[in-house]
Amino acid sequence: MKRIALVMLAGLLGSGMAVADQHERADHFEGKEAKTLEEAVTNFSEGNARLAELISADSISNEQMGEIHMVTYTIENALQKIDAEVEAMAVSLEEVHLGSETLDQERVATNGADFLEAAQTLVE
Repeated sequence: MKRIALVMLAGLLGSGMAVADQHERADHFEGKEAKTLEEAVTNFSEGNARLAELISADSISNEQMGEIHMVTYTIENALQKIDAEVEAMAVSLEEVHLGSETLDQERVATNGADFLEAAQTLVE
């Protein structure tokens, strides 16, 4: 259920978070790349855990603010990949739906397998 919630979150969040240190923009950081949905889910989970750890302190040092800045890029990358993959899953699922209406077994089987393979990453 947590992974389904993160998919919904991915659709709601925009990108473009910025962190300022002493009124100046922090250096740009790329973050971890997510080439697959599985990598994205892992990066999202690990990034959220680290962010939770960092912000749970009574006070946050400048060094920790820098780390927060970096981890947000990784989380954003993960959300972008999750969003793209969920859009592709929606297309496959719609093909299953339309195939079931027209009794097109090949369309249902092919697109159903594609959908389930991708969806399994989110429901494990």
